[in-house]
Amino acid sequence: MTPEEFREHGKRVVDWIADYLASIESRPVRSQAKPGDVRSALPAHPPEEGEPFEHVLADLDRAILPGVTHWQHPSFFAYFPANASGPAILGDLLSSGLGVQGMVWATSPACTELESLVVDWLAELLGLPQGFRTDSAGGGVIQDTASSASLVALLAALRRAGGEGRRRTVYVSSQTHSSLEKAGRIAGLGAENVRAVNVDEHTLAMDPAHLDELIAADVADGAVPALVCATIGTTSTTAIDPVRRIGEVCRARGVWLHVDAAYAGVSAICPELRWINDGVAEYADSYVTNPHKWLLTNFDCSVLWLADRAPMIEALSILPEYLRNAASASGEVIDYRDWQIPLGRRFRALKLWSVIRWYGAAGLREHVHKGIALADEFAALVAADERFELRQDHPFGLVCFRPRWPGLSTADANAATLALLERLNDSGDLYLSHTKANGNVLLRMAIGAPATEREHVLAAWSAIRRELG
Repeated sequence: MTPEEFREHGKRVVDWIADYLASIESRPVRSQAKPGDVRSALPAHPPEEGEPFEHVLADLDRAILPGVTHWQHPSFFAYFPANASGPAILGDLLSSGLGVQGMVWATSPACTELESLVVDWLAELLGLPQGFRTDSAGGGVIQDTASSASLVALLAALRRAGGEGRRRTVYVSSQTHSSLEKAGRIAGLGAENVRAVNVDEHTLAMDPAHLDELIAADVADGAVPALVCATIGTTSTTAIDPVRRIGEVCRARGVWLHVDAAYAGVSAICPELRWINDGVAEYADSYVTNPHKWLLTNFDCSVLWLADRAPMIEALSILPEYLRNAASASGEVIDYRDWQIPLGRRFRALKLWSVIRWYGAAGLREHVHKGIALADEFAALVAADERFELRQDHPFGLVCFRPRWPGLSTADANAATLALLERLNDSGDLYLSHTKANGNVLLRMAIGAPATEREHVLAAWSAIRRELG
């Protein structure tokens, strides 16, 4: 494809994306495709000769779009938002156009230095501690997801803890994201050494006293406690663990504290919400949040900060001869290959940089405020209807609730709630998800898509009430 051909087809692709975003509300939110539909609509074998790009776009409309669940739809409420915005899409396009491989500073200085700048910008916007800045002993790095970030944090924690050859343990709660258990498996700890800490029955927050008991028992048994994960805004219900009290336990026991704020962390861009990070500055060894969830930056873009980068680099740095260069040897630059699992890395900073510059802090705060306000209004509607039970704790954009189903057993009520969920999602008018807390199935209404307005939230509530009967 020549530059001129690229110009011609590139304009068509941009127009296609703009038309898609403008018309997305006319499509069913959840894909109506059955298993195998997309594959069967496309040729079974690759073409022998090249085809015009028009054919690709035609098949995109004919075969691919029917199999797409529209995450940017204003009535997509199923999971935490996976925001895509114009400036982020354009930033990603620029990244693809440059085709940078930013594994070390020398392979493209701008890739590294823009990233170090933009993660420092974000730390400032969120009110995170100075020690997380890249000009300190710590620093930040853009990972693909919080799952990768948590694995990196665990490997750094294991490096600092030492104890090779002995049983090493990680501490989570029943509400902690499954990626922490997966990280433990990948790191070779075994599922039995990912220890489950009790949670408060009502708030679902981790119990620091039980954490201390578990660590003490493991130490007495000869184990080496390596990492505790505290969550700010759990995936299930956005429960908030008491970071400060957990941090006090970690400090006393010499255990790495990792804070998973993948969804809720970006809300600290609003000064009145920075209470969520109480204890982070004093106790957190690592902290992760995902701009690709609620901060208008399209997937994938997860930022991991560390208070001390040294254990991570010691754990991950391997320097083959073909990567040796004068800049790296000088010690004056960051080589982000040492801050992640893979060697290669994309120029992800361009899209986050584009978003921050386009919206500014005020625009980003407005987006977060809007999601919370709509969630508060929806929660008030649920609370006012005696047929529904509202889970009271909803500080962000997620509301959990359930129909009361009078006269039904817990098992039957849960089955009825799941059946209601399927009917709603099958309609194509909206898309919700579910979770389970204290034995009860709850519906999850996650608000935060850029296109979602009050009218969409009210329409969703009307559909829920109507379907309940």
